[in-house]
Amino acid sequence: MSDLTLNTPAAASPEAVSRSAPLSQVGLLGWARANLFSGWLNTAVTLVLAYLLIRWIVGFAEWGIVNAIWSVPDNQTQACRDLKGTGACWAVIAEKHRFILFGTYPFEEHWRPALCVLLFIGLYVVSAMRRFWRPVLGLIWAVVLTLIGVLMWGGVAGLSYVPQERWGGLVITLILATFGLAFAFPLAILVALGRRSKLPAIKALCVLYVELIRGVPLISLLFMASVMFPLFLPEGMNIDKLLRAQIAIILFAGAYLAEVVRGGLQALPKGQYEAADALGLSYWQKTGFIILPQALRMVIPPLVNTFIGFFKDTSLVLIIGIFDLLTAGKTAIIEPAWQGFGIEVYITVGAIYFVFCFAMSKYSQNLEAELNRHRRR
Repeated sequence: MSDLTLNTPAAASPEAVSRSAPLSQVGLLGWARANLFSGWLNTAVTLVLAYLLIRWIVGFAEWGIVNAIWSVPDNQTQACRDLKGTGACWAVIAEKHRFILFGTYPFEEHWRPALCVLLFIGLYVVSAMRRFWRPVLGLIWAVVLTLIGVLMWGGVAGLSYVPQERWGGLVITLILATFGLAFAFPLAILVALGRRSKLPAIKALCVLYVELIRGVPLISLLFMASVMFPLFLPEGMNIDKLLRAQIAIILFAGAYLAEVVRGGLQALPKGQYEAADALGLSYWQKTGFIILPQALRMVIPPLVNTFIGFFKDTSLVLIIGIFDLLTAGKTAIIEPAWQGFGIEVYITVGAIYFVFCFAMSKYSQNLEAELNRHRRR
C-alpha cells in the first residue's frame, strides 16, 4: 500500500510539480540550441555564417558611417574621390535628394509633391485600419486622390499649373502603383468570376484576356501604349503618356491578380457553394457575402506578393520616358561631378522600396493571422 501511495501524483512534492524546464531548453537559448547548434554540422555552418555576417556589418559600418563624407561645398567632390572607395559619399544624396524624390518638378513648388507623398502614406494607413472598412472608405479615397491631382497639376486655387512632363521621382511611383492596383484588383475579381462563368462567351473572353496579357512582358505593353496606341487614335487626339502607362499597368496587373483570385475560388470547398444555394441567395449575394470573402482570405499571401512585385515593376516606365523613383536616381548621377557614386544612390533608392514593400509584407502577415484565427481552434 505504501508503494502505491508514493507512486500516485497526489504524493508528489509541490517542488517537483512546479519545477520549470531548464533554461537551456526554453527561450532564446533553447531556440538557438535546437536550431543553430543541434549538431556538429549545424554548429560549423552557424559559426562560419556568423563570422561572415559580422565581417560584413563591420565593413559596411566603416564604409557607410565611420569613413563616410556627408556633405561637400558646391559640388566639390574631390574629397569624396580621395577616399577611393574606402568610405561612402552621402553628399550625393544631400545634393540630389530633391531630384530623386520629385524629379524635374519646379523647385519652389516641391512642397506639393511632398504633401502628395504624405497623403498617399496616410491613405495607406487609413485603409489598413479595419475600423474604416466601410463605404465611407471609398469616399475617403475619392477625396484624397482628387486632392492629389489638384496639388500635382495645379491651375486652380492659386496653384501654378505644372504639366505631367515635369513630374517624377517617388510621387510617380506611388501614383502608378496606387492607381494601378486600386483599379486592377476589382478588374481581377470580375475576370476571375468570368473565367468560372457558365456563359461560354464571357468565359472565353476572360480566358483570352488573361492568356493574351500574361503571354507578353510588361515592357511590350508599355511600348505599345506609348508608340502604337496613339496610331489608332483620331487625328489631333492625344492621351497623356502617364495615363497610357497607367492603363497598361492596370491591364497587366489585372490579369495576374485574376489568376490568384481564381485559385482562391477553386480552393473553396464545394459545400460552401451548395450551402449558399440552399439559402436561396442570388448569384451576387452568394458571391459577395459568402464566396469572395472566404476565397480572398485564403489567397492573402499570393495577393500581397503580386502587389509587391508590381510596386517594383513600376520602374519599367523608364522605357516610355517617365521618370519614376529608380529612373530619377539613375539620372541624378549622370552629372559629371557625381559620376562614380551610384552605390550610395542605389542604396538609398533600394531602402525606399524596401520600406514600402516590407510594410506591405508585415501588414499582410498580421491580417492573415487575424482573419484565419478561427482555423487554429
